Amino acid sequence: MASPPARPAPGGSGPTALITVTGADRPGVTARLFTGLGALGAGVEVLDVEQVVVHGQLVLGVVVRALTGQRPPGSGALVDSLDVVAADVSAATGVQVTVEHGDPGSGGAPAADARRHHVIVLGRPVPPDAVAGAARAIAAVGGNIDAIRRLSDYPVTSFELTVSGAQAAPLRAGLAGVAAETGADIAVEQVGLARRSKRLIVLDVDSTLVRGEVIDELAARAGRADEVARITAAAMNGELDFEQSLRARVAALAGLPESVLDEVREHLVLTPGARTLIRTLQRLGFRCGIVSGGFTQITDPLAASLGLDFSAANTLEVVDGRLTGGLVGEVVDRAAKARALARFAAEHGIPMEQTVAVGDGANDLDMLAAAGLGIAFNAKPFVREQADTALNQPYLDAVLQVLGFTRDEVLDAGPAD
Repeated sequence: MASPPARPAPGGSGPTALITVTGADRPGVTARLFTGLGALGAGVEVLDVEQVVVHGQLVLGVVVRALTGQRPPGSGALVDSLDVVAADVSAATGVQVTVEHGDPGSGGAPAADARRHHVIVLGRPVPPDAVAGAARAIAAVGGNIDAIRRLSDYPVTSFELTVSGAQAAPLRAGLAGVAAETGADIAVEQVGLARRSKRLIVLDVDSTLVRGEVIDELAARAGRADEVARITAAAMNGELDFEQSLRARVAALAGLPESVLDEVREHLVLTPGARTLIRTLQRLGFRCGIVSGGFTQITDPLAASLGLDFSAANTLEVVDGRLTGGLVGEVVDRAAKARALARFAAEHGIPMEQTVAVGDGANDLDMLAAAGLGIAFNAKPFVREQADTALNQPYLDAVLQVLGFTRDEVLDAGPAD
């Protein structure tokens, strides 16, 4: 049996060239180009390809290399051969095709230690100075924008910039300043399979999944709204120990009839985009649940109505149909939220690096830190500073764009909210 031909060594030092195709998009352009390249024989390999269509206009870039010691048939130079292919494609399809010399020493491939990140710019709308500022910040830390694509145009507009050559910490710091100046949200994630391998999401409830704070609604019915609101604000800002503040607020509810819980639950208002987020992720195979410093009498029915996989919260003590002002069982505080996330992930056999947590207050910080991706949603400033990324849009389904999902993928999962 004849031995197979030896494979060319990877990373050879043959000359490279960049082929750029521009013009009105039409069927057959890409096929015609690669058919022409294939006709050059085994002496040419494709190193990189990128294509985008913007409003019917095609931009296609292809980097090719002549393998060392071999030549494309019928030509003594790579570019000469490619010029013939370019002329054929242009004549057949009407697009413009240019060929440029590459760097023979680099081989056209990125360095092995190149750092690549996705930078997602979101807004409603996205102001031009946000994109300009992001581009300047990326350049200032030595980064290069390799590609830009639109992820969504509703309910927020979002663009994803693929960036190479920048370290994560200075990149995040520079972009945080741009976000503060322009009002746009700018998230940074490392390029890699891990981004699209997420399989479990945990959401905080009050001021995240639903609007407002449930305990404030209960306190209003007890006539102690101002007192409880002050304690709530201090706790959410990290000024008070959560368990102590929770017990103080719950004590103010003593004597309320149990029926008040039903009234508050019936008047809950989901954050815009909440159903879209959950439905889309469920159809994409995610496990979805909630972890709350609130109360099971509210969260368990909410989880059931949304078809969630799990939930955890505190339980109000009820005796003879009235709240006692006490709690039953373990308090779900900051540390317990992180433990609940780990427990849910273990129950479903999902590594922690494949989990996502979303929250807004100090009570969520451990959970956000423990997750593979922690997202601060309309959060207090000190929470935004400690989370992996922050969203200040009023739409919860903007989380999908941070995860890299496009608007088309969202629509494929069903109608929006």
